[in-house]
Amino acid sequence: MAKIVECIPNFSEGRRPEVIEAILNEIRSTPDCELLDSEADASHNRMVVTFTGTPEAAVEAVFKATRKAAELIDLRHHTGEHPRMGATDVIPFVPVSGMTMKDCVKLANQLGKRIANELHIPVYLYENAATCPERRNLADVRRGQFEGLLQEIKKPERKPDFGPQEMHPTAGCIAVGARKALVAFNVNLATSDLEIANAIAKKIRGSSGGFVHVKALGVKLEERNQVQISMNLVDYKKTSVYHAFEFVKREAARYGVNVVGSEIIGLLPMEALMDAAVWYLQVENFKPEQILEKQVYRF
Repeated sequence: MAKIVECIPNFSEGRRPEVIEAILNEIRSTPDCELLDSEADASHNRMVVTFTGTPEAAVEAVFKATRKAAELIDLRHHTGEHPRMGATDVIPFVPVSGMTMKDCVKLANQLGKRIANELHIPVYLYENAATCPERRNLADVRRGQFEGLLQEIKKPERKPDFGPQEMHPTAGCIAVGARKALVAFNVNLATSDLEIANAIAKKIRGSSGGFVHVKALGVKLEERNQVQISMNLVDYKKTSVYHAFEFVKREAARYGVNVVGSEIIGLLPMEALMDAAVWYLQVENFKPEQILEKQVYRF
């Protein structure tokens, strides 16, 4: 079985097309890699990229993209709604074929060392690659963001796993890790009141006593004059897309606010959408084999 890994780097750029293309071209030009998706958002000022490849090719491709991002993105002048601490903010590896989570942890370590040694950017290992429990959660690693970490990184408990104990002056620092496939799912509300979005995000996220497998924050979408509940469903089999959507919808109703739409960032497993369709349609005795494409393409 061929070894294939998925990599989903997030870059702190969602507004300048020329910078976005320059970063993507580093991945496109790497043999044995396939760029599957890229989604840039101006409000978040962030781009989420998904590609697959052999382990060696994936490490090479994301390293080149990280190097290019460090050349073109200056966090001293970066603004956006999404939390960030690096020009390349986070790099997770996900096992796809012939790969285990342990293999992905090794890739995270390999890449982290290379970024630190060659680009002089500090690296934190997170999720399954974390070197201590306090660093499993990305939100904890990113706490303070770029501006706060300029000083926080000098504290003993915030020392990076690789690289200098000081932020790169323009590229910040990076979280590199290994994890299962997650669903990045956002729900938009018919209000501009950020306090409502923050209250709902607090209710649903695991760190505040909500769903254990949900990370969430409230975001203001300035160009739409709306707010958004931005979520990562880190285990969609335990907290599904439809459960998250219905919870947000119900909580919003308490404030007299309607849901006006939702969006999925990047790629997601077909099973996550299939489960939502079956739940909402109340389909009885449904089997995955009933999906035409599964029979035609045998995937």
